[in-house]
Amino acid sequence: MGRERIWITGRGVVSPLGRTPEALADALEQRRSGVRLLAGDAAMGLTPYSCLGATLQAEPDTEALLDPAWPAALNTLLDRTSVLALLAAQDAWADAGLAPGRFDPLRAAVAWGSGMGGAHTTEHAYNDLLAPVPRRLHPFTVVRAMHNAGASHIAMRHGLQGPLMVVSNACASAAQALGEAWHWLQAGRADVVLAGGAESLLVPGVIRAWQAMGVLAKVDDEHPERSCRPFDRRRSGLVLGEGAGALVLERESHARARGARPLAVLAGYGASNDAVHLSRPEQDGQVRAMSQALQAAGLHPAEVGHVNAHGTGTPVGDAVEARSVHAVFGAHRPAVSAGKALHGHLMGAAGAVEAIAAIEALRRGRVPPTAHLHDADAAEWIDVVADAPRERPLQAVLSNSFAFGGANAALVFTHA
Repeated sequence: MGRERIWITGRGVVSPLGRTPEALADALEQRRSGVRLLAGDAAMGLTPYSCLGATLQAEPDTEALLDPAWPAALNTLLDRTSVLALLAAQDAWADAGLAPGRFDPLRAAVAWGSGMGGAHTTEHAYNDLLAPVPRRLHPFTVVRAMHNAGASHIAMRHGLQGPLMVVSNACASAAQALGEAWHWLQAGRADVVLAGGAESLLVPGVIRAWQAMGVLAKVDDEHPERSCRPFDRRRSGLVLGEGAGALVLERESHARARGARPLAVLAGYGASNDAVHLSRPEQDGQVRAMSQALQAAGLHPAEVGHVNAHGTGTPVGDAVEARSVHAVFGAHRPAVSAGKALHGHLMGAAGAVEAIAAIEALRRGRVPPTAHLHDADAAEWIDVVADAPRERPLQAVLSNSFAFGGANAALVFTHA
């Protein structure tokens, strides 16, 4: 008996490029940047000229997230990361049409990713603790800041009583959450999984920590929004962003029984660990993850027409990924693009938001360009799309997520 296909039946996104998959894809195709100078915090050594971030276009409306059945104090349980998680999950769940009575709560699971949990809550707690006169910490500090807060809120909001898992594996968190959800469904541990990730790290302490590592992009004085340049010879680093992405994954038989329509198929997943260095990527581990994903999907490299690259814009990271993609695909040269130039690095949410972008490219038959790419130094290794979207029939797409700590994840999506 063949392995059951895993359908994607719902998507939800909150990103610096918009609140829908269509808006996200349109902005990527049109090279509209969500990167901007932040206000900064002089007390923390951050000025508007040293501080870049990819922020939401508008503050999210949280009224619908507050539960009128709770005492007013309980509605302060939500860190910004949990707010973004709930919004993306709510949209994905509605998109899938999974109203109460259309699924078994005991067979509905959550798999979620977050790199640093409730960073805003942690920042506020340290500010209170280290104030000249220390202030009492908020009584909900722990439950707002913990990494599983967003996932738990999602489960409570939608009544999902199956397994709950949170992956905290830096930039690979959401991609691995999607992949492990795929494994759960294949193994019959659940019928439906709400999977994805959320992150909001644009607070002074976190920004200063990343600045200290020397991996943030230098500000382009003339065009700050163009400061992140994946695969360009002038690239200088990444830009932090905030957002969330959620996908509803279902066993095909379950989705068919309720009359759902598939948006795409999660056909394969690969994961590996470099086990070499905490921050320097290694080609061998990346190659293993991509190769495993292709093998799991039963695809030859020539059948993949587009690779959504991890493409952070760091000098070393992009160079290693270019060689890794070449090692897997060789002369087949799929069209490569990197969206982080526009939506920033969403860390624990990146794998989910970029999976949604890759699925939209698959559905449109159009690969978005890599913005701000003028002098590609990876042309000998990979075919990086620049300047304008590239029309091409796509049978399958692959999305990469490679993390500090050496964690690598690759996802393959095909038409349903």
